[in-house]
Amino acid sequence: MLDNETLLMLKTKAVRLRELTIREIAHLGSGHIGGSMSIIEILTYLYHQAMNVDPADPLKEDRDRLVCSKGHAGPAVYATLADKGFFPLDWLMTLNQGGTNLPSHCDMTKTPGVDFTTGSLGQGASAAVGIALGQKIRGFDGAYTYLILGDGESQEGEVWEAAQTAAQFKLGNLIAFTDLNKKQLDGWTEDIISMNNLDTRWLGFNWHVQRINGHDLEAIDRAVLNAKAEKDRPSMIICDTIKSYGFGPGERTFGNHSMPISVETAEAAIAELHQRFDVKEA
Repeated sequence: MLDNETLLMLKTKAVRLRELTIREIAHLGSGHIGGSMSIIEILTYLYHQAMNVDPADPLKEDRDRLVCSKGHAGPAVYATLADKGFFPLDWLMTLNQGGTNLPSHCDMTKTPGVDFTTGSLGQGASAAVGIALGQKIRGFDGAYTYLILGDGESQEGEVWEAAQTAAQFKLGNLIAFTDLNKKQLDGWTEDIISMNNLDTRWLGFNWHVQRINGHDLEAIDRAVLNAKAEKDRPSMIICDTIKSYGFGPGERTFGNHSMPISVETAEAAIAELHQRFDVKEA
């Protein structure tokens, strides 16, 4: 259970990571704001509460690992890693530009702290299963692999091949999150392939399943602790989220998967962000 001081720190950090992500994308002029903003609380909790990682030793073998399978949320991952100290903050202003270490989608060969290259939707699920199995084989007791999936991404068959494999090998060290923001590139997931029965799907693959408000840090904390208590089953935490949450112009626009953002729009949105989220109350 999070104490008030820790909860206040995490809420404050989530606001900071949103601001960094907005500025990062606005400096480029456009980018994947929607799916980046909807996973900020998940990233905040993982990197500032749950994960055993060390920016000074980013490749230590027994570390926890994160696979952000929805690789287009790279801007949020980069903001989190920079804020954590994996690389200088000014790298954020090079997002998706020539010679950058921060390409549009996560790339482990370029970015310190990124544990797996993603972008081809669904493949991150298979990678996370392999990483978690490797941790188990090597005896890294207490090391976890965390996986973030998109809801539209969950329409990929590879996700379900990975799901059955993880259950077969009893990967209790694999904790996954589905960012159920209910939109994908070109429409509502409900209209394309419904994701509303994800709970029973994952249960059918013999995973431990929870469903929470993905913007509630206390709910995330409870869910992760419950997941860690499951030793012989992988866990799926389905997170009801709002696409572009915290970036007002994106929330008010349907087509917020990727959108142009001017510096002026960003500054107004950041002012609105700080007005909306009073982090003085925990």
